Amino acid sequence: MNWDWSAVVDFLPRFWDGVLVTLQVLVLGSLISFSLGLVWALGFRARSRFVRWPVHAVTEFVRTTPLLVQLFFLFFVLPEWGVQFSALTTGTLAIGLHYSTYTAQVYRAGIDAVPAGQWEAAKALSLPRHRTWLTVILPQALRRITPALGNYVIAMLKDTPILAGIGVLELLQQTRLESAATFQYTEPLTVVGVAFVLIAYPASLLVRTLERRLAH
Repeated sequence: MNWDWSAVVDFLPRFWDGVLVTLQVLVLGSLISFSLGLVWALGFRARSRFVRWPVHAVTEFVRTTPLLVQLFFLFFVLPEWGVQFSALTTGTLAIGLHYSTYTAQVYRAGIDAVPAGQWEAAKALSLPRHRTWLTVILPQALRRITPALGNYVIAMLKDTPILAGIGVLELLQQTRLESAATFQYTEPLTVVGVAFVLIAYPASLLVRTLERRLAH
Protein backbone atom coordinates (compact mmCIF):
# COMPACT_ATOMS: atom_id res chain seq x y z
CA MET A 1 0.00 0.00 0.00
CA ASN A 2 1.39 3.38 -1.03
CA TRP A 3 0.20 6.55 0.63
CA ASP A 4 -0.91 9.10 -1.96
CA TRP A 5 -0.65 12.68 -0.72
CA SER A 6 -2.32 13.97 -3.88
CA ALA A 7 -5.46 12.06 -2.86
CA VAL A 8 -5.41 13.93 0.46
CA VAL A 9 -5.06 17.28 -1.31
CA ASP A 10 -7.91 16.45 -3.68
CA PHE A 11 -10.08 15.43 -0.71
CA LEU A 12 -9.55 18.65 1.25
CA PRO A 13 -12.42 20.69 -0.29
CA ARG A 14 -14.92 17.94 0.54
CA PHE A 15 -13.25 17.50 3.93
CA TRP A 16 -13.73 21.11 4.98
CA ASP A 17 -17.33 21.07 3.77
CA GLY A 18 -17.88 17.97 5.91
CA VAL A 19 -16.25 19.59 8.94
CA LEU A 20 -18.58 22.60 8.70
CA VAL A 21 -21.68 20.39 8.47
CA THR A 22 -20.49 18.16 11.33
CA LEU A 23 -19.85 21.15 13.59
CA GLN A 24 -23.21 22.66 12.63
CA VAL A 25 -25.00 19.46 13.60
CA LEU A 26 -22.98 19.25 16.80
CA VAL A 27 -23.70 22.83 17.94
CA LEU A 28 -27.40 22.85 17.06
CA GLY A 29 -27.92 19.29 18.31
CA SER A 30 -26.27 20.21 21.61
CA LEU A 31 -28.52 23.25 22.02
CA ILE A 32 -31.59 21.10 21.37
CA SER A 33 -30.48 18.37 23.74
CA PHE A 34 -29.61 20.80 26.54
CA SER A 35 -32.83 22.80 26.19
CA LEU A 36 -35.19 19.87 25.74
CA GLY A 37 -33.35 17.89 28.41
CA LEU A 38 -34.11 20.63 30.93
CA VAL A 39 -37.79 20.53 29.90
CA TRP A 40 -37.86 16.77 30.48
CA ALA A 41 -36.11 17.17 33.85
CA LEU A 42 -38.65 19.72 35.01
CA GLY A 43 -41.40 17.43 33.76
CA PHE A 44 -40.06 14.67 36.02
CA ARG A 45 -40.70 16.96 38.98
CA ALA A 46 -44.16 18.13 37.91
CA ARG A 47 -46.81 17.90 40.59
CA SER A 48 -49.34 16.29 38.26
CA ARG A 49 -48.85 12.64 37.36
CA PHE A 50 -50.54 13.41 34.05
CA VAL A 51 -47.38 15.34 33.19
CA ARG A 52 -44.84 13.06 34.90
CA TRP A 53 -46.06 9.79 33.39
CA PRO A 54 -46.00 10.90 29.72
CA VAL A 55 -42.56 12.48 30.22
CA HIS A 56 -41.24 9.25 31.72
CA ALA A 57 -42.80 7.19 28.93
CA VAL A 58 -41.42 9.34 26.11
CA THR A 59 -37.91 9.63 27.52
CA GLU A 60 -37.65 5.93 28.31
CA PHE A 61 -38.84 5.02 24.83
CA VAL A 62 -36.30 7.32 23.19
CA ARG A 63 -33.46 6.14 25.43
CA THR A 64 -34.15 2.46 24.82
CA THR A 65 -34.41 2.60 21.03
CA PRO A 66 -31.38 3.03 18.73
CA LEU A 67 -30.57 6.45 17.37
CA LEU A 68 -30.40 5.03 13.84
CA VAL A 69 -33.99 3.71 14.08
CA GLN A 70 -35.19 7.11 15.31
CA LEU A 71 -33.30 8.81 12.50
CA PHE A 72 -34.89 6.61 9.83
CA PHE A 73 -38.33 7.05 11.40
CA LEU A 74 -38.06 10.85 11.29
CA PHE A 75 -36.69 10.87 7.76
CA PHE A 76 -38.76 8.17 6.04
CA VAL A 77 -41.97 7.81 8.07
CA LEU A 78 -42.88 11.37 9.09
CA PRO A 79 -43.15 12.55 5.45
CA GLU A 80 -45.96 10.01 5.00
CA TRP A 81 -47.83 11.95 7.69
CA GLY A 82 -47.16 15.29 6.01
CA VAL A 83 -44.18 16.29 8.16
CA GLN A 84 -40.99 16.65 6.16
CA PHE A 85 -37.64 18.31 6.81
CA SER A 86 -34.34 18.41 4.99
CA ALA A 87 -31.84 15.66 5.73
CA LEU A 88 -29.66 18.06 7.72
CA THR A 89 -32.55 19.34 9.81
CA THR A 90 -33.83 15.81 10.42
CA GLY A 91 -30.41 14.60 11.49
CA THR A 92 -29.91 17.51 13.85
CA LEU A 93 -33.35 17.02 15.41
CA ALA A 94 -32.74 13.28 15.78
CA ILE A 95 -29.45 13.73 17.60
CA GLY A 96 -30.83 16.55 19.76
CA LEU A 97 -33.94 14.58 20.70
CA HIS A 98 -32.04 11.38 21.39
CA TYR A 99 -29.45 12.98 23.65
CA SER A 100 -32.01 15.18 25.40
CA THR A 101 -33.26 12.08 27.20
CA TYR A 102 -29.75 11.53 28.58
CA THR A 103 -29.11 15.15 29.50
CA ALA A 104 -32.49 15.08 31.26
CA GLN A 105 -31.12 12.51 33.67
CA VAL A 106 -28.03 14.66 34.19
CA TYR A 107 -30.19 17.68 34.99
CA ARG A 108 -32.30 15.51 37.28
CA ALA A 109 -29.24 14.35 39.21
CA GLY A 110 -27.91 17.88 39.48
CA ILE A 111 -31.21 19.24 40.78
CA ASP A 112 -31.53 16.41 43.29
CA ALA A 113 -28.00 17.16 44.51
CA VAL A 114 -28.91 20.71 45.56
CA PRO A 115 -29.13 20.65 49.37
CA ALA A 116 -32.63 20.70 50.83
CA GLY A 117 -31.63 23.75 52.86
CA GLN A 118 -31.49 25.80 49.66
CA TRP A 119 -35.13 25.04 48.95
CA GLU A 120 -36.06 25.86 52.54
CA ALA A 121 -34.12 29.13 52.45
CA ALA A 122 -35.88 30.19 49.25
CA LYS A 123 -39.21 29.34 50.83
CA ALA A 124 -38.32 31.29 53.98
CA LEU A 125 -37.53 34.32 51.83
CA SER A 126 -40.92 33.94 50.11
CA LEU A 127 -39.31 33.75 46.70
CA PRO A 128 -41.72 32.98 43.87
CA ARG A 129 -41.36 29.51 42.39
CA HIS A 130 -39.84 30.74 39.14
CA ARG A 131 -37.25 32.84 40.98
CA THR A 132 -36.37 29.91 43.20
CA TRP A 133 -35.59 27.88 40.11
CA LEU A 134 -33.82 30.58 38.14
CA THR A 135 -31.72 32.19 40.87
CA VAL A 136 -31.20 29.46 43.46
CA ILE A 137 -31.63 25.90 42.18
CA LEU A 138 -30.57 25.86 38.53
CA PRO A 139 -27.32 27.86 38.97
CA GLN A 140 -26.15 25.40 41.63
CA ALA A 141 -27.28 22.38 39.62
CA LEU A 142 -25.58 23.58 36.43
CA ARG A 143 -22.29 24.01 38.27
CA ARG A 144 -22.40 20.34 39.22
CA ILE A 145 -23.45 18.92 35.86
CA THR A 146 -21.47 20.99 33.36
CA PRO A 147 -18.71 18.36 32.98
CA ALA A 148 -21.28 15.62 32.36
CA LEU A 149 -23.00 17.72 29.71
CA GLY A 150 -19.62 18.23 28.08
CA ASN A 151 -19.13 14.47 27.87
CA TYR A 152 -22.41 14.16 25.97
CA VAL A 153 -21.24 16.78 23.48
CA ILE A 154 -18.28 14.51 22.70
CA ALA A 155 -20.64 11.54 22.39
CA MET A 156 -22.80 13.49 19.95
CA LEU A 157 -19.73 14.31 17.87
CA LYS A 158 -18.91 10.62 17.57
CA ASP A 159 -22.48 9.84 16.53
CA THR A 160 -22.65 12.38 13.70
CA PRO A 161 -21.42 9.81 11.10
CA ILE A 162 -24.76 8.03 11.54
CA LEU A 163 -26.33 10.90 9.61
CA ALA A 164 -24.61 9.62 6.47
CA GLY A 165 -27.39 7.02 6.43
CA ILE A 166 -29.87 9.67 5.27
CA GLY A 167 -27.45 11.51 3.00
CA VAL A 168 -26.30 14.36 5.25
CA LEU A 169 -23.01 15.60 3.82
CA GLU A 170 -21.02 15.38 7.04
CA LEU A 171 -17.48 14.00 7.24
CA LEU A 172 -18.27 10.32 6.61
CA GLN A 173 -20.63 11.00 3.72
CA GLN A 174 -18.08 13.31 2.10
CA THR A 175 -15.52 10.53 2.48
CA ARG A 176 -17.83 8.00 0.83
CA LEU A 177 -18.47 10.33 -2.09
CA GLU A 178 -14.77 11.04 -2.56
CA SER A 179 -13.85 7.37 -2.38
CA ALA A 180 -16.60 6.40 -4.82
CA ALA A 181 -15.32 8.97 -7.29
CA THR A 182 -11.60 8.17 -7.00
CA PHE A 183 -11.61 4.54 -5.75
CA GLN A 184 -9.18 5.60 -3.04
CA TYR A 185 -10.39 4.77 0.44
CA THR A 186 -7.33 4.72 2.66
CA GLU A 187 -6.42 8.40 2.50
CA PRO A 188 -9.91 9.95 2.95
CA LEU A 189 -10.87 7.56 5.77
CA THR A 190 -7.57 8.11 7.54
CA VAL A 191 -7.89 11.88 7.30
CA VAL A 192 -11.43 11.76 8.71
CA GLY A 193 -10.38 9.42 11.53
CA VAL A 194 -7.55 11.77 12.50
CA ALA A 195 -9.92 14.74 12.28
CA PHE A 196 -12.32 13.18 14.78
CA VAL A 197 -9.42 12.54 17.16
CA LEU A 198 -8.16 16.11 16.80
CA ILE A 199 -11.63 17.46 17.58
CA ALA A 200 -12.68 15.04 20.31
CA TYR A 201 -9.44 14.69 22.30
CA PRO A 202 -8.91 18.40 23.04
CA ALA A 203 -12.60 18.63 23.88
CA SER A 204 -12.24 15.77 26.38
CA LEU A 205 -9.22 17.49 27.96
CA LEU A 206 -11.27 20.69 28.26
CA VAL A 207 -14.07 18.77 29.98
CA ARG A 208 -11.61 17.23 32.46
CA THR A 209 -10.09 20.62 33.21
CA LEU A 210 -13.53 22.11 33.72
CA GLU A 211 -14.48 19.24 36.00
CA ARG A 212 -11.41 19.78 38.19
CA ARG A 213 -12.02 23.51 38.45
CA LEU A 214 -15.69 23.15 39.33
CA ALA A 215 -14.83 20.56 41.97
CA HIS A 216 -13.05 23.22 44.06
